[in-house]
Amino acid sequence: MINFTVGPVQMCEEVCRIGEEQVPYFRTQEFSKIMKENENLMKKFTGAGEKARVLFLTGSGTASMEAAIMNTLTQEDKALVINGGSFGQRFVDLCQIYEVPYTEIKLYYGQKLRKEMLEKYTGDKYTCLIVNVHETSTGVHYDLNMLHEFCQENHLFFIVDAISSFLADPIDMEKQGIDVLITGSQKALAVPPGISILTLSKKAINRIENNHVKSLYFNLKLALKNGERGQTPFTPAVSILRQIHQRLLMIDENGGANSEISRVHELAIDFRNRIKNLPVDIFSEEVSNAVTALKTRNVSAKKIFDILKDEYQIWICPNGGELSEKVFRVGHIGNLTITDNTVLIEALDDLVKRKILI
Repeated sequence: MINFTVGPVQMCEEVCRIGEEQVPYFRTQEFSKIMKENENLMKKFTGAGEKARVLFLTGSGTASMEAAIMNTLTQEDKALVINGGSFGQRFVDLCQIYEVPYTEIKLYYGQKLRKEMLEKYTGDKYTCLIVNVHETSTGVHYDLNMLHEFCQENHLFFIVDAISSFLADPIDMEKQGIDVLITGSQKALAVPPGISILTLSKKAINRIENNHVKSLYFNLKLALKNGERGQTPFTPAVSILRQIHQRLLMIDENGGANSEISRVHELAIDFRNRIKNLPVDIFSEEVSNAVTALKTRNVSAKKIFDILKDEYQIWICPNGGELSEKVFRVGHIGNLTITDNTVLIEALDDLVKRKILI
């Protein structure tokens, strides 16, 4: 199988080999060294700065989304939430659960966020802006620099879910004023799912330390304290953290985050240039390098997913809800190549010849 989904993605041999090994005991100096190196490389690749901290949470990306809301916001905040799909809705749901007052900027699926949509909320005494910078469900990518300028003008705490955008699109926490950056192991990091990562500014750390959280597992004060010695408060997904270490070292050796972003960008552009004559349309008004969301014209998107999986041994990414029959997504992250793109394009061309993709 060739994996063009957006997570879990195709992994390299070096990462897979670590997954085959026995899981080592982790309360050791050796594992602490790995974790400190993971933290330093994550700070480097996110442009977080030396005063930032990085926490590795055993759980899916949603675990870190929830931890971010419950540890950095309170009922005294007033959040502005960008909601353009299922993951934007997840932040709305979390604000409701933790009784954080909020207003949502509701966008239709695939819609570009424009400056004038933000400006109407200027000076309304909001304290925080929350965004999934790449709304993975629709493929739309929001302008981080525009959001940063809005946050700067209005003195807002800035929470960014970059789970599918990290290492696919440019991100610089210090330059873009990001206070909480959420990433995940199974996207462009290209290791198995199971670890989500919170990179925190000094402002975020101060909020965590001064907030009272009624939770044990999701209390980030404990994670910060244990992280000082390169450990986690509870048993982590040890093998996945070792695989993350391997991937971060490989990315560093191959030119760093910018080099990896360029590689993903090249794959995305190559694919988009080669589908221009196919009976599909790019769904989003503004796209990420990570994924291309495609709208079918006269055929079920789910049917295309099933046929590619069962007959061509290719995974693409289906969609859920009301988009399930209309949109499928093709990822460009993970251990993919231009040759892999060719295999997928040839399969799609064949579906056209068979009058399935019409």
